[in-house]
Amino acid sequence: MNALSDSSRLAKFTLASGITNLADGIALVVWAWLASLLSRDPIFVALMPVALRLPWFLFALPAGLVTDRTDRRRLILAMDLVRAVAFAAAALVVWGSMPLAPAVENGTVMPVLFGALLVLALVVGTAEVFRDNAAQTMLPAIVPHNQLERANGRLWSVELVGNALLGPALGAFLITSIIWLPFAINSVMFLLAVLLMSGIRGRFTPDRTDTSDWRMELGQGLAFLRNAPLLQLLAVLTGAWNLLHQMVVIALVLHVQENLGLDALGYGLVLAAGALGGISGGLVADRVVKWMGQGAAAQWMTLASAVAFIAIPFASSGIALALVLAAFEFTGLIWNTVSVSYRQRIIPDELLGRVNSIYRLLAWGMMPVGLLLSGIVVSVAQATMTREVALVMPFIVAALGGTLLTVFAWRPLEKGFSAI
Repeated sequence: MNALSDSSRLAKFTLASGITNLADGIALVVWAWLASLLSRDPIFVALMPVALRLPWFLFALPAGLVTDRTDRRRLILAMDLVRAVAFAAAALVVWGSMPLAPAVENGTVMPVLFGALLVLALVVGTAEVFRDNAAQTMLPAIVPHNQLERANGRLWSVELVGNALLGPALGAFLITSIIWLPFAINSVMFLLAVLLMSGIRGRFTPDRTDTSDWRMELGQGLAFLRNAPLLQLLAVLTGAWNLLHQMVVIALVLHVQENLGLDALGYGLVLAAGALGGISGGLVADRVVKWMGQGAAAQWMTLASAVAFIAIPFASSGIALALVLAAFEFTGLIWNTVSVSYRQRIIPDELLGRVNSIYRLLAWGMMPVGLLLSGIVVSVAQATMTREVALVMPFIVAALGGTLLTVFAWRPLEKGFSAI
């Protein structure tokens, strides 16, 4: 493939990713906000995003095996089709249940609708696991390895425009107008992404090993990770960070409603403002990493997360909260650029799906734990303090965790990256 062909393929790949992430951004608000319309119980509100993230724990390893055995482009196409069908079904289920009964403090008065949405969220989350693993292992086949930081930074900026800037604001607007419409629009968006991905040409099937024994194949991935201590460290740090991040994300849903008095549109705009910081981080990440060095960038971005977590409960307005989230997302994108680019560069292509899936099992498998832990923290805190204070306790816990994470990681990150 020549440079012009690579550029065209990357453009299609990026645009398809942008569209699917716009759909994800819409869903980010819609799933959680719809859960809060069906229940005011913090644990019930957390169950919907748990259903979306639990598949990372359940299916990350199978996704890696499948990714290393199949054409990664075709796997992406299949999973986007699955999500298109699931969102269409969600739209029909919500439409058929209108009008919604008033939310209650404990449980939900619409258990059939709530249960159906949980099942569909699981389907969407499962397809996302296979799709994202395939997409992350496909990128090194499109761009040269020495351009991965630049390609990842630009790709994540486009993804963030959809996932965290336009998507949440659009989702918030739609759900305040017609509750089922965001799901229907998402279905159409995933079909558009399928059309784009189907136009990408090239070889995206890795070299097969001689064995068809999945245990042996998985063992090869585990052996590689076992012999890569820096990769192990990054996986553990990312998992702990994701746990804390998900505690904060789900806690925001009730915090912005009850403590800050924001509606769905205000919530979406706060998330969108945070995305502007992430987009900026993605655009300059390669230069920041080059200037600071990989190890220093990873160190300081980890510390910045802890500072952002503690700042959230002190943000007394939507504008202040938006500024905090913007700074948080800026530093988070730089961390991701360091971590993912290193992973894509060091892992051989024929092992990339398996090692990537093991890594993401550690890194993303902690997300549902964080979501549930957030709800549990609020529920337990309410027994000894006001609900207003209880709703900010997940931020305090996340800040303490982020501080410990920084202390734990500081020297190992310096030592690991200096040895490269």
